[in-house]
Amino acid sequence: MMLSFLTMSRRTLILLAGLGSLALFLGALGFQYWVGLLPCTMCLWQRWPHRIAIGLAMVGVAIPHAVITWLGALSMVVNAGIALLHTGVERAWWQGPQVCGSNAAQDLGGLSMEDLFDTTTGPTIVLCNEVAWMFAGLSMASWNGIFSLVLAAVWIMAARRKTTAG
Repeated sequence: MMLSFLTMSRRTLILLAGLGSLALFLGALGFQYWVGLLPCTMCLWQRWPHRIAIGLAMVGVAIPHAVITWLGALSMVVNAGIALLHTGVERAWWQGPQVCGSNAAQDLGGLSMEDLFDTTTGPTIVLCNEVAWMFAGLSMASWNGIFSLVLAAVWIMAARRKTTAG
């Protein structure tokens, strides 16, 4: 498996990276619509680099230029940074942006916390500093950061391939 991965063409690596972002993006939508985990503001931020990477992959499969691959790698590094920031907010290592956490709830005027988290209708606001889902001790944001770094490495491998490799 490793030998075949090392011999993949630039086009194939671009396709693999794009499919990885598509899988993560669809996974986030699945958690939102099928499982019912509403995304917080920072969760929504983490979706944008995946959207960009998917678009870059579609272009890159047709035109496998190194610039496209470096942009794909950049989008995944940015996403990993957002995910790390989000993980730190969830674990209370640092405070998140003003649009997240309890400060956002306080800025919504006269609404009480009970209004925001009505058990009959479900939450109307999701706080960035609350972990909605965890696996093996890592939140969804943490897993997204790890997978984004792996995808960045795939984009970089694609960038380093010779153009003649396709």
